[in-house]
Amino acid sequence: ELSCYDIVGTPGVAADLSHIPTGSQITGSLPSPVSWPPNINDGLAEALTGADVVIIPAGVPRKPGMTRDDLFNTNASIVKTLVEGCAEFCPEAVLAIISNPVNSTVPIAAEILKKHGVYDKRKLCGVTTLDVCRANAFAAASQEGWNPKDLDVTVIGGHAGITILPLYSQVKGMNVSDEELEAITVRTQFGGDEVVQAKAGAGSATLSMAYAGYLFTENVLKAMDGESDIVQCAYVESDLTDAQYFASPCKFGVNGMEEVLGYGELTPYEQAWLDKLLPELKNQIQKGVDFVNK
Repeated sequence: ELSCYDIVGTPGVAADLSHIPTGSQITGSLPSPVSWPPNINDGLAEALTGADVVIIPAGVPRKPGMTRDDLFNTNASIVKTLVEGCAEFCPEAVLAIISNPVNSTVPIAAEILKKHGVYDKRKLCGVTTLDVCRANAFAAASQEGWNPKDLDVTVIGGHAGITILPLYSQVKGMNVSDEELEAITVRTQFGGDEVVQAKAGAGSATLSMAYAGYLFTENVLKAMDGESDIVQCAYVESDLTDAQYFASPCKFGVNGMEEVLGYGELTPYEQAWLDKLLPELKNQIQKGVDFVNK
């Protein structure tokens, strides 16, 4: 069953999706009309009740010149409202957060779930799969005759600018100069800006993000269905570094994210990037925590 929820247009989206030939039952809900005295949002309750996995891509997109952090106030409030609904109507669901800035919205979600007494670190992930997709695409394009479908580049850190760290040194047979490595690393970190600028104010990455969200969710569902050896990068609570949340390869199972895996050996170049990104990442995490607890 696929339940869609948004503040506008959801019944039309659900009708459109329902014509794709699958075994899924599709529903589309809108918020309940505002009433007095206020009552629960039946539309949100309808969409979330009984959910096993909840994907949250809601929020406003970036425009040229904006960072993901510029979206903070609007998207932080949206994520807070939706996660409060999850805590009430599907407290055991795996939540996959796409809404930017992910480095801050995942900590926001965690703090909300803690306040409701239902936080389980296995059930909360930031979706960083688009960083992996970009890394695969850019790595393959840099090498003669490579197919990106054959690659699975490990990308660690966070999901914004310099906090994104692709580990190209771990891609077997990849041969680039120091200058090329710097260019492809920075392009992976700021791939989102490339799309924002090309769309010239008409939004940010949507099609590639939809594809990445699909890949991530399919893997979560396969693992929940008992398939073993499902490993993918995700931004989760982690003790790999001194950042409370960190993206790295994770093993998924029937309960969601079951094991945070290491990221292997780093080159001096990658270690320098890691040292540079951690203070930035920790600041963005703290901003999310403070938003809920202010």
